[in-house]
Amino acid sequence: MRIPFIKPVYAHCDLPCGVYDPAQAMIEAQSVKAIMDKYEGLDEPNKVRAIIIKEERAELVKHHLMVLWADYFKPEHLEQHPDLHEKFWQAIKQASNCKHHLEPAEGQKLVEQIDEIAKIFWSTKKA
Repeated sequence: MRIPFIKPVYAHCDLPCGVYDPAQAMIEAQSVKAIMDKYEGLDEPNKVRAIIIKEERAELVKHHLMVLWADYFKPEHLEQHPDLHEKFWQAIKQASNCKHHLEPAEGQKLVEQIDEIAKIFWSTKKA
């Protein structure tokens, strides 16, 4: 079915170039870590809420990383950074790991992994 007044558009990805940014994943990862940092000081009702929010944020990290991985990076980026797939895979796995851990070190590891991906991302934007 054709929608009136809407013209088809064509692109190599689902968003126009220039809108991708690892900052979205980083913000969510920092929220995960902040919850882990504060968890022990919370009362029981807030501990339950914190876990729910932490798991939602960790899932958002996975979503933002997968979109960046699948839609932004191209074969030439992989040639320049042959470990890129491994970095993404490990970061996405770490976001899942954060869903069933409360140790702040697990959240910090996720933040550091996203930071590595962000450095690669920005190096490709400058190229």
